[in-house]
Amino acid sequence: SLDKLGPMTRGVEDALLVLHAISGPDPGDLASVPSHLDFDANASVKGLRVGYFPAWMKDPPATEVDRAALDTIEKLGMVPVEVAIPNWPYDSLNLILFAEGAAAFEELTLSGGLSELKAQVPDAWPNLFRQARFLSAVDFVQADRMRRKVAQEMARVFSQVDLLLVPSLRDEMLVITNFTGHPSLTLRAGFVEVRKARSDWAPDPEHPLPTFSTPRRVPHGVTLIGRPFDEGTLGTVGIALERAFAVAADRPTGF
Repeated sequence: SLDKLGPMTRGVEDALLVLHAISGPDPGDLASVPSHLDFDANASVKGLRVGYFPAWMKDPPATEVDRAALDTIEKLGMVPVEVAIPNWPYDSLNLILFAEGAAAFEELTLSGGLSELKAQVPDAWPNLFRQARFLSAVDFVQADRMRRKVAQEMARVFSQVDLLLVPSLRDEMLVITNFTGHPSLTLRAGFVEVRKARSDWAPDPEHPLPTFSTPRRVPHGVTLIGRPFDEGTLGTVGIALERAFAVAADRPTGF
């Protein structure tokens, strides 16, 4: 996988129920492997080593909610551990995704169908599919070699900790884990106020994002990253954190 596939639910426990139901190999996918969800609802979180990146917790996009989550980790008896990874160009891994996506949608590209899609900003899929046709075989192999190095680096990090706590909007870890296969769990940890809607795409002058004269209170989540095939630990810690945060049940008026 070059992304993450899993349940989206209102609570961690519900996510585990759905994940249990869908776990296992896919007979239609020769690359899938036998797996199962190993989760113990009665397991203790005390003593678990939770890695975090100090600089990531200090700088945007981290918020006070992220920093408070780190304090909660310690209050629950887990052990925060500072970790670090090399300052590598992790975005270069996306070449693999762009090449695969362009191959999958080649007919749409060559037929001119990409022009009919609405989003045409520089980093929207139509332009990424067009640009990917100029990647060389050497570019693709070098990106795959980089992917291997990153996987080895993540193995080193996880030799020191049981899981990671990272700001949900931190691009480096999102890209890394999309290409290494490390599972993640994002859960609501609090709320922040925003004055502008957020988008993953580059700004579009013709369709500017909405702004709010009065700040909007919106949920903010933190992300746990686990070892491959160790979603159970993420679930155990996620449930403990969700109970400690005590914000999962909050609903806007009318919901």
